[in-house]
Amino acid sequence: MPKTKVLITVKTYPAISTKYDELVCTAGFLEDGTWIRIYPIQFRKKSFEEQYKKYDWIEIDLIKNKEDKRKESYRPISYDTEIKILEHLDTKSNWLLRKEIVLKNKIYTDLKELISEAKDTTVMTSLAVFKPTEIIDFTIEPVEREWNKNKLESLRVQRSSLFEQEDEDLFEVVKKLPYKFSYKLLDSKGQQSKMMIEDWEIGALFWKRLAHFEGDEKAATEYVKKVYFEDFAKTKDLYLFLGTSKLRHFTSKNPFMIIGTFHPKIEHQLRLF
Repeated sequence: MPKTKVLITVKTYPAISTKYDELVCTAGFLEDGTWIRIYPIQFRKKSFEEQYKKYDWIEIDLIKNKEDKRKESYRPISYDTEIKILEHLDTKSNWLLRKEIVLKNKIYTDLKELISEAKDTTVMTSLAVFKPTEIIDFTIEPVEREWNKNKLESLRVQRSSLFEQEDEDLFEVVKKLPYKFSYKLLDSKGQQSKMMIEDWEIGALFWKRLAHFEGDEKAATEYVKKVYFEDFAKTKDLYLFLGTSKLRHFTSKNPFMIIGTFHPKIEHQLRLF
């Protein structure tokens, strides 16, 4: 059976699961421009050679995830399935190679239309490229600063049973983000929505700037806002990668969250030079 070739465009911030340990939801595009979700992947436990970056083409053995009815959802054949990195698409010519895949198919502008497709059991769209009409604001809200203690204890017990090394910290769980970052946006019909950003990059940016500002969280969060609001939203041709969660796909009024950004330069700026 041939392996599946995927252009990785989404890596969400790691979460912990008592069933699967620490996990990253990965999504991207097939060569024909259709979406695919790969879950679960214990990304940080993969070898260095298998730790793909965004906009890497990879090859991996996948099968449909029968526990997830969303049409785009697949999973590796096994937890130790090999991931082969083929090549990386760069940003030359204003992200031309990336645009050829990412913008190949439908780009949504009407959030109500997208949500209707998600709720329709014959369609069940759960991944999409969305073009907001306007980004109104970028919000920063404090949340719980630590992972659920019961989940952490369950992971510790699982690991000690598996490796018989109860006193050794075999794998340090990623730090939990102490803030929730969201865009307030308008769609093409004038509908206003607030959508949380779950992208790995926004979390990595926060931790990097927190270290740079020597633990000053206010300065770090203001820097994150500067990048995502003042730069991406105000000066770039911004598209949003949206995805639903399995748990809230049918229960939430708007089941979508922002799982990535796509932000080449605005084309008319290029022609000025």
